[in-house]
Amino acid sequence: MTNLIQRVIYDSESSIWSSVVTEWYIFDCQEDENHEISCICGQENLRYLFTIKNKLNGNILFPIGSECIKKFDRGDLNDEVSVHEQLFKLLHAVESKKFIRFNSSLFSRRLLFYLFENNAFKGSQYNGFDSESDYRFMLNMFNKRNEPTEKQKRKINAIIISEIKPFLQKTLKTKILSNSNERK
Repeated sequence: MTNLIQRVIYDSESSIWSSVVTEWYIFDCQEDENHEISCICGQENLRYLFTIKNKLNGNILFPIGSECIKKFDRGDLNDEVSVHEQLFKLLHAVESKKFIRFNSSLFSRRLLFYLFENNAFKGSQYNGFDSESDYRFMLNMFNKRNEPTEKQKRKINAIIISEIKPFLQKTLKTKILSNSNERK
């Protein structure tokens, strides 16, 4: 923890931790399937490797583990960490070709909103070329207490397969480090 604080303060404009933590945002996230990379704090065997960037001076720190991001004690960063981790878990689930259960084990309201904000939902003839309607449908289904009807289940699966899966593959495939030769 001391290494993290010293390094973050060194690369910040402020020298007071309560101000320092407001200078940083999550710039990127990668997944290390082999857990070979260590955090700048020294923590080993990280799976999710975050890059944080200082919005005041442009400094970048990598790799940062999710536990170290929690040390910033910022709810927005913690939420973003959760979403990034969920994105990778969802990618692996859809690529495993198993049936995806639309529940809180792989989805959250924040994840659905992230997908919407980042244009994962696409307009098509099936949604009247209104991508927001698919987002709203998925959100309503996620919030629904009753089991979806068969028709709703088919629509959920169609959206996952035709919209969410391609988005995940396009945006995350290059961010998975599966062996040392693929490192940038």
